[in-house]
Amino acid sequence: MFQEFSAKTSPEFGAARLAALRAELAKVGLDAFIVPRADAWQGEYVTEADARLAWLTGFTGSAGFCIVTQDRAGVFVDGRYRVQVRAEVDLEAFTPVDWPETLPGPWLAQCLPAGSKVGFDPWLHTRREIEAIATAAQDIALVASPNLVDAIWTDRPAPAAAPVRLHPIEFAGESAAAKRARIGDEIARLGAVCAVLTLPDSISWLLNIRGADVPRNPVVQSFAILHDTGRVALFADPAKFGAEVLAALGPDVELLPIGTFAEALEDLAEPVLVDPASAPLAVWQALDAAGVATLAGADPCILPKARKNPAEIAGMEAAHLRDGVAMTEFLCWLDREGSQGHLTEIDVVTALEGFRAETNALLDISFDTICGAGEHGAIVHYRVNEKTNRPVRPGEILLVDSGAQYIDGTTDITRTVAIGPVPEAAKEPFTRVLRGMIAIERARWPRGLAGRDLDALARAPLWEAGLDYDHGTGHGVGAALCVHEGPARISRISEIPLEPGMILSDEPGYYREGAFGIRLENLVLIGEAPELPGADPQRRMLAFRNLTWVPFDTRLISVELLSRAERDWLNAYHAEVLARIGPHLRPATQDWLNTACAPV
Repeated sequence: MFQEFSAKTSPEFGAARLAALRAELAKVGLDAFIVPRADAWQGEYVTEADARLAWLTGFTGSAGFCIVTQDRAGVFVDGRYRVQVRAEVDLEAFTPVDWPETLPGPWLAQCLPAGSKVGFDPWLHTRREIEAIATAAQDIALVASPNLVDAIWTDRPAPAAAPVRLHPIEFAGESAAAKRARIGDEIARLGAVCAVLTLPDSISWLLNIRGADVPRNPVVQSFAILHDTGRVALFADPAKFGAEVLAALGPDVELLPIGTFAEALEDLAEPVLVDPASAPLAVWQALDAAGVATLAGADPCILPKARKNPAEIAGMEAAHLRDGVAMTEFLCWLDREGSQGHLTEIDVVTALEGFRAETNALLDISFDTICGAGEHGAIVHYRVNEKTNRPVRPGEILLVDSGAQYIDGTTDITRTVAIGPVPEAAKEPFTRVLRGMIAIERARWPRGLAGRDLDALARAPLWEAGLDYDHGTGHGVGAALCVHEGPARISRISEIPLEPGMILSDEPGYYREGAFGIRLENLVLIGEAPELPGADPQRRMLAFRNLTWVPFDTRLISVELLSRAERDWLNAYHAEVLARIGPHLRPATQDWLNTACAPV
């Protein structure tokens, strides 16, 4: 069992830990300290050793930060976590702050007098972050500092030490040597002689290696310097690399202890390409101190990694077929067992992982399963534990957002289902969420548009009823890599053009606090749109192709709200589910699927 249910944090520790941090502030002469949900790799998922925000505050969400002064402690979270944070932190010690409505710079300017000094760990923030805070904080100084949380965290867990494995070429689709040469040429084209790589998924993709350092993400915690010649200096824990992996990396990849990375930056030829959006400020500080000229630009691996090649696409299709069978078996089981009223949220999560394990191909889950019954469904990223576990009651709806890591692909799927009798109050919002999802899947658009240009398509059916959701509509997904992958996404702020080969989620939702949550999610692949009679041949159009094949709960649909085109799409989708998934199911599940996929 990959997912655990022990409660690793508690509000009861917050006040004492906050007092210890404030004592440390006074000792080093700082007026405030910033504690982000981040590690040196700026990842969304962090190891227990890097979970400083959770240790200090109790908040376990995947995004946010805390700013501690001598008399205030604000926990900044976005709309996904506004319910969750109030349940997880000591509200007498910490004050939740809506972010980005309230930004850290102006907040500091209001809380502290001019001349105050705010400390931060330069390995846990990008240059762009710190510059934005410093500009808005006016006459308050931001000061790079040793990490004050580490100074008081006496029982901090040891860093991860998982072995590195090779990612097979049949799933990678391109050798590491070819990737290194290709990206090296791009570095030269940009006018640099080398690039500093700080994102583990970029490095793991580039070198065709995988690891298990970070929960649910098959990456190797490492840094790298990629030269325009294709040679790489790889900074990681050498103990994780066996002889087979070292031999495959070859002589053009030099493995060095991770502790030597900062020193190595001082000796680089220039100019050096560095990504201001992802590289820790400490990297810039080391280069600046050594007088090394830098060129600010995006990590050169990000876009090539996002554009999946044919082998990666084939692997993702195979992974989704396998996962679709497991999910369908699970939904059949849930429909039968849930109506009897004896299940809990933990029972559901455990059963789902069990069905995936039956594939004999499961390497890990791609994130901790979100399983919210009733009011828990309104907590966008709710993770059940032993303290919060509740019964799954007939007459409620259940939101299950889950995914898997297989050797050939990564999955992410959400279904919201009725448990026993269908609650009428959920049918209209469910149908509107479904309509928004269908709108994205049916979309055609000219090349060059970004995710922000499509986001409103998913929200429009909800807007018609005065409803909305406080998260993006879709995120990029890696191929046997991270379930959340940049740079493209579908959101109001995404400016990255959508390109063929990118894989994104399509996941609108609606959340009624204290009552229920609804989210529906498929993964989709961008490709060339089929030609239409009379279309302008000069305007090349793109479209999505579906990867996820799992039925929707049609009992929750108000069919009268669907247009004819939406009904046709849904019926065609379910016919495809029957054709693709049906032959691989147990006989009883085949019968259940025939009913679940009946035309509406």
